[in-house]
Amino acid sequence: MVFKEFVEHYATIQIALYVINFILIIAVIFFERKSSTAALAWIMVLAFLPIVGFVFYLLLNQNLSRMKINRLYDDEYDAFEKILRDQIDDLDGGSVLPQNPAALSKKDLLKLNQVYGDSVYTDGNDVELITDGSVLMDRMLEDIANAKRSVNIEFFIMKNDVIGKRLIKALTDKASQGVSVKLLLDALGARSIGRRATREFRQAGGKVAYFFPPRFYKIGFKVGLNLNYRNHRKIAVIDDETGYTGGYNIGKEYCSLVPRIGYWRDSHIRVRGEAVKELQGRFILDWRFTTKEKMNIPTEVDRTNNPGDCGVQIVSCGPEASRQQIKRAYMKMITSASEYVYIQSPYFVPDRSIIESCKMAAQSGADVRVMIPCKPDHIFVYWATYSFAGELIKAGGRVFIYDNGFLHAKTVVCDDEVSSVGSCNFDIRSFKLNFETNAFVYDRGFAENMKETFLEDMSCCHELTEEEYENRSFWIKFKESISMLLTDIL
Repeated sequence: MVFKEFVEHYATIQIALYVINFILIIAVIFFERKSSTAALAWIMVLAFLPIVGFVFYLLLNQNLSRMKINRLYDDEYDAFEKILRDQIDDLDGGSVLPQNPAALSKKDLLKLNQVYGDSVYTDGNDVELITDGSVLMDRMLEDIANAKRSVNIEFFIMKNDVIGKRLIKALTDKASQGVSVKLLLDALGARSIGRRATREFRQAGGKVAYFFPPRFYKIGFKVGLNLNYRNHRKIAVIDDETGYTGGYNIGKEYCSLVPRIGYWRDSHIRVRGEAVKELQGRFILDWRFTTKEKMNIPTEVDRTNNPGDCGVQIVSCGPEASRQQIKRAYMKMITSASEYVYIQSPYFVPDRSIIESCKMAAQSGADVRVMIPCKPDHIFVYWATYSFAGELIKAGGRVFIYDNGFLHAKTVVCDDEVSSVGSCNFDIRSFKLNFETNAFVYDRGFAENMKETFLEDMSCCHELTEEEYENRSFWIKFKESISMLLTDIL
């Protein structure tokens, strides 16, 4: 009887779904402020997958532009605006210039990050590059063990495995000693870290929060899943004195302990100096939004005891704003490179502005090299990456495929002067949909270290030549074509 009624109403249900799909297509075309390629991708999904596409649209297509995610208190805003405006005026007038020669040489990028990225420039930093997950864990746990006042940790992925439990135990020990310990995790990326995994940590006085947890509302109200917008940042700040940021997450694979993945090649930095306050401010903004807890962002910087001489700007981006700050800084680095620009990214699925910037740099005589992994962990993204790699090769760039495990580093270095290390991939998802943070480091010594590391990694690569790319199979060409159609919503 039930089945008979379902059959009788199936046609009506199907018509209703197609009508809803048609309305959504009209909304995508006329009412939503999307790029033409993103709108076309959604129209294709809705038109050819009417039921599945409708579900995907509800889950993935939410607008965060009106959400108060990065809101400063009035006094913080005034203090921050004064610092930034004074820096810009000093740079324009030449009255106060960056101490590091590399920052002075790349002051056009520095100013772009100030004006467009709202990023304060900091001098006198010590910056250490870390390219091994086990070394990173040892250094970070050592700093946590020595913490006297506070430990603030923010990660996209944290696994409930031996590495994740090791970090939670270290945080629990510090919380039990009276140290203020806060752990901010992405609700999707750290879904295995639930209340049971953090029970002892919370009982010891630690605080844990989850960024954008999935929530279902009653029928008739907005479906508040926030699945498509993830906090992809990786930040640690200890005692307001030592900071970490980069590409590593927390889990066994990131310490190269999963045989099927093999060696995990990534990049992170350990920072001491003025830039740590900027990382701390970024953490506090995310914590305040997630927990509604009132915490003040430090607005005063102690410059009396600088531990190094690196210039650093911390630049963040996210889908709550129309700006794509890190992408714009990437573009500036690439197009202003006169000698070379070396890029590492697990996903090379740029929009037209980035790929044209790379092609322009190569055609202007710069040595443009991009390193990508040999192992796909997202199959559509991988084949889109392969297509963009072919386009760059034809323009005179070079592409290297990393064969020694999985390459997850998100780095750029150019002209032995400026480098970028952080969480932002070279793909549209990082530029538009994820919450990301990168450090832009102005220092010749650090840039030379980054360059040497890239060249060492090349010994574990094979070069994708134009001949090899042109001779790829029809099946690969087909997969590239399908993947390219979806790049704006991958």
